[in-house]
Amino acid sequence: MDGLKGGSFFIGLLCAFALTHASAQSQYGLGTKATEAQIASWNIDVAPDGKALPPGRATVADGEKVYMNSCVSCHGVKLEGGVGPALAGGEGTLTTDKPLKTVGSYWPYATTLFDYIRRAMPFQAPQSLSNEQVYAVTGYILHMNKLLDANATVEASTLVDVKMPNRDGFYTDDRPDSKAVACMSNCLKAH
Repeated sequence: MDGLKGGSFFIGLLCAFALTHASAQSQYGLGTKATEAQIASWNIDVAPDGKALPPGRATVADGEKVYMNSCVSCHGVKLEGGVGPALAGGEGTLTTDKPLKTVGSYWPYATTLFDYIRRAMPFQAPQSLSNEQVYAVTGYILHMNKLLDANATVEASTLVDVKMPNRDGFYTDDRPDSKAVACMSNCLKAH
């Protein structure tokens, strides 16, 4: 490096980086634009109002079978918990010293339960259940919390219509995220 001037060394280093980066893009597919299909496969969130609930339907009885095959080892036979948290019970405990926050006592929306199960369960194989299986097990959990009849068919409209006991137990926190004033134009600062 003794014979190189600082500027020449920097330019050489920059060129080497650019060539390596270009090679990596073509060799590994880095920096490619995601297709609509790729984006859609990741865009699986469901809002509380049920927007984006997928097509599908199942029964509470179907849900019991899915639960016994995929959920019971963590959440217990009667949804009482074990390795995983309890999914039923806890009514009237939220204002006590030891609240039991379950689907039936705490969760505000049935659609949120569907969304969570579809994304994250079963723990050892998330996103492995079909939409029908997720509707089924969601219905079974709601039934075990006395929120759906045993003979219910579960689909998007069913979940939107379920009035969860603690739906009104939440409030919107509209405080600002920071005390800094939001920059609305010419925000780039020179250092």
